[in-house]
Amino acid sequence: MTRFIATRIIKALITIWFILTLVFMITRLSGDPTQWLLPDDATATVRDQLRISLGLDKPLFSQYIQYLSSLFTGDMGKSYHYLRPVGELFAERAGPTIALGTISFGLAILIGVPIGVFAAVNRNSILDRITMGISIAGYTIPNFVFAILLIFLFSLKLRLLPSGGLSSPLHYIMPLLALTVDSVAGIARLTRGSMLDVLRQDYLDSARAKGVREQMVIYKHALRNALIPVVTIIGLHLGTLIGGAVVVETVFAFPGIGMLIVQAAQYRDFPVIEYGVMLVSTTVILVNLLVDLSYGFLDPRIRDNF
Repeated sequence: MTRFIATRIIKALITIWFILTLVFMITRLSGDPTQWLLPDDATATVRDQLRISLGLDKPLFSQYIQYLSSLFTGDMGKSYHYLRPVGELFAERAGPTIALGTISFGLAILIGVPIGVFAAVNRNSILDRITMGISIAGYTIPNFVFAILLIFLFSLKLRLLPSGGLSSPLHYIMPLLALTVDSVAGIARLTRGSMLDVLRQDYLDSARAKGVREQMVIYKHALRNALIPVVTIIGLHLGTLIGGAVVVETVFAFPGIGMLIVQAAQYRDFPVIEYGVMLVSTTVILVNLLVDLSYGFLDPRIRDNF
């Protein structure tokens, strides 16, 4: 088990290093930040002075070494655009994003898994077909399209919910819907398929023959064995939620980390982009690591092989 965990951690660190290196190269190839930070009539001397002050006049390798060292020390410097420490900017924006992602992730599990179990137990019924039809529709609609539809319906037509910003709890409703629907649909569909495979197993009939209640057969014996592929898709959907939050926050002008990263990309704000990608990639990789480790707790056969 220790060897397995150590191997996974090493692979995770290598993946993070590769992503950060790739982001560093892409940001440097995207263009000169002084084109956005200075007016069009700025002289070449002024632009050169700004590049020196930002450290962009140094050789690329020197910038890369400084970039990696700043990651280890936790000091990512100041934002080119906001002229404030990068860590301070993310600390201000982290609260809304964490709240949005946590609630959305929790709702996706609490709604998606029971719907999938219900559809599997009532397979081929009208309720099953309606549920799966809605799930397929919700899964195929992109987050940003669904977000625009929500704004059109609830803000422009019905005038029930605010279309952007964050000044009241009502501002969370539409971003949560836009983020959660496809995750609920994906989890429900996979839970249903996994449950159908498990419900055909002979050991469940044996449990019923011993007098075990049907609810106990479904939720203790069947669901536990069906959760292994479901846990995988849940981990993948967390990565989808993080990526979708970037788009959804931009559509709703939601003042979170996602919107900050998008604005930084527009202004070629290298420190903000690099720090944001580090946070997102580290979170996704850590979740995938936890998903791998959870297999051993769900299935003793996997734990015994570690």
